[in-house]
Amino acid sequence: MSLSEQQKRFADYFIETGNATQSYHSAGYKAKGKSAEVNASRLLANAKVRQYVDELIAKKDAKRIAKQDEVLEFLTNVLRGEVKEQFPLGMGMGEQSLVKKELDGKDRIKAAELLGKRYGMWTDKQELNASITPVFVDDISGDGDG
Repeated sequence: MSLSEQQKRFADYFIETGNATQSYHSAGYKAKGKSAEVNASRLLANAKVRQYVDELIAKKDAKRIAKQDEVLEFLTNVLRGEVKEQFPLGMGMGEQSLVKKELDGKDRIKAAELLGKRYGMWTDKQELNASITPVFVDDISGDGDG
């Protein structure tokens, strides 16, 4: 993908601000009034620029948003008691120290419950009562045509 340096700057500013017109000016393009808006819109519609913007956003999201495996791994670590949390412990004379301790049982149970739901281990029992009456349809005529 070959973008000019100015197009890359525009895309970078656009990702940062979300404002195409402002990004157009910040990237060094010269335009006044509505022409800046129109040109910025055209630049965003450019397939190469749009692809560059989409790739950068995807990279940022990959760092920012937890993936499914990461969530499952964390829940498993909580369940197994491998996750510790810090809490303040009074040392006397107004002093406190941060101490790490295992998560409470309720936290581990919640992790187990969430993992169980993910793997479909829990099913709600449902009782169904239905009354079915069979219906017979005699659509064969006795005149020998069928």
